[in-house]
Amino acid sequence: MKRILGKIVDVRPEELRAVLLGFVFFFVVLAGYYVIRPIRDNIGAQQFENLWWMFTVVLVAMIVANALFSMIVARMSRRRFIPIAYRFFILNLIIFFVLMQYMPPGKQPWVDGCFFVWVSVFNLFATAVFWGFMTDLFTTEQGKRLFGFIAVGGSLGGILGPIITASLVHYISTGFLLLICAAMLEVAAQSVRLFPAEFRRDNTRPGDDAAAAEKPIGGKFWDGVTHICKSPYLFGLFLFIFLYTFTSTWTYFQQSELTKSGFVDKAARTAFFAKLDLSVNTLTLVLQIFVTGRLMKFLGVTVTLLFMPVLSLFGFAAMGFAPVLPVLAAFQIARRASTFAFMRPAREVLFTVLRREDKYKAKSFIDTFGYRCGDQFGVSYSGLKALGLSLSAISYIAIPIVAGWCVLGVWLGRKQRARALAQRQENPEVAVTT
Repeated sequence: MKRILGKIVDVRPEELRAVLLGFVFFFVVLAGYYVIRPIRDNIGAQQFENLWWMFTVVLVAMIVANALFSMIVARMSRRRFIPIAYRFFILNLIIFFVLMQYMPPGKQPWVDGCFFVWVSVFNLFATAVFWGFMTDLFTTEQGKRLFGFIAVGGSLGGILGPIITASLVHYISTGFLLLICAAMLEVAAQSVRLFPAEFRRDNTRPGDDAAAAEKPIGGKFWDGVTHICKSPYLFGLFLFIFLYTFTSTWTYFQQSELTKSGFVDKAARTAFFAKLDLSVNTLTLVLQIFVTGRLMKFLGVTVTLLFMPVLSLFGFAAMGFAPVLPVLAAFQIARRASTFAFMRPAREVLFTVLRREDKYKAKSFIDTFGYRCGDQFGVSYSGLKALGLSLSAISYIAIPIVAGWCVLGVWLGRKQRARALAQRQENPEVAVTT
C-alpha cells in the first residue's frame, strides 16, 4: 500500500493509517452531502423569489448551531463530539424523510424551505468538523504533503453522490435519497474511533501526549468569536471566507435565475444539477491527483490559494459579456473544481498554525457563520436586480470585489509563512517547509 500511495502522495509509514482513514472519512461525508445537494438546489430554483428570506433563516440557524457546537466542544473529547454531531444529522434526515413521505401536499413548500435551510447548515458543519479534526491531527508540513490526497477522497465521494441521485431520482422519491445520506454519515461517525490513538504530531511539545489531545478543549463557548476579533490573522481568514461565499452566492442566484427559465420539468432540472456536480467533482479529482500536490510543493500555499480567486476574475468577466447558461455552467464547473482542488487544501494549511482551541472554536465559526454571513450579504444580488441591474451588470460589479479578495489571499499566505517559521524556531526539531 505504501508503494502504491507513494506514486501519488508523499506519505510516511507512521502516517499511513491516519491518511487512509481521513480519505475514507471525507469520502463518505461528501458522498452523503452530494446525494442530497441536488434536492436543495432544485428547491432553490423552485422558490427563487424566496431565496432572500431562506438565506436569512440560514444565518440565524448558523448562529444558534455555532453556540451549541462550541458548548459541546468545550466539554467533550473530539472522539465523542464528532460522532455525536454526525448522528444528530442522521436523526434530522430521518425526520425529514418522514415529513416528505407523509406531509400533506399543501404543507410541502414549508418542508422544502426547512430542508433548504437545514442542508445549508449541515453541509458546512459536516465539512468543518472533518477539517477541524484533520488540522488538529496533522502539522503544517504534513498538511502540505497529505491534505491534497485526503481531499481526493472527498472528490470521489462527490462523484459517487451525484451518480446515485441522477440514477435514482426518476425511480424513487427524494425522501429515500435522504436515507442513503444518513447511512453514509453513520460510516463517518464510526471511522472517528478507528483513528490511531498513538498517532502523534511531529511538533508535539515536551509533556504533550496522545491522551492530552483527547481531552476536552475547555474554555467558554464564545471564545471563538472573541479570538477572531482580537487576531488580525483569524479575522483575515473570516474575511477570506466571507468574500468567497459572497461571490458564490451571486453565482448561485445567477444559476437559479438561468435554470428556472431554462428548464420546466422538475426532474430534468434536478438531473442537470446532479450532472453539474458530477462534472465538478470529476475535474476536481483529476486536478487533485495530478496537480494539487505539485502546485503546493513547488509554488507554495499562496499561489495555490489564489488560483481560484484569479480564475473568478475571468469568470465574472465572461458572464458580463455572455450571461447565458452554458457560460455559467462552465464558470461554475471551473470555479468549484478549483475551490476543492486548490483553494480548500491550501486554506486548511492556513489553519494548521493555530493553537488547538482555535482549530475547533474559531475555525468552526469561520467555516460556518463566516460562510453564511457571506451568503446573507450575497442576497444583495436580489436588491441589485430590484434596482434594474441586469445579470451582466452585476457580474461586472463583482470584478473589483474579487480583486480585493486576491489581495487578502496574498496577505494571508505571507502571515501563514511567518507563523510557520516562528513555530519552527520555537521547535527546531520540526521540519517546516514554506
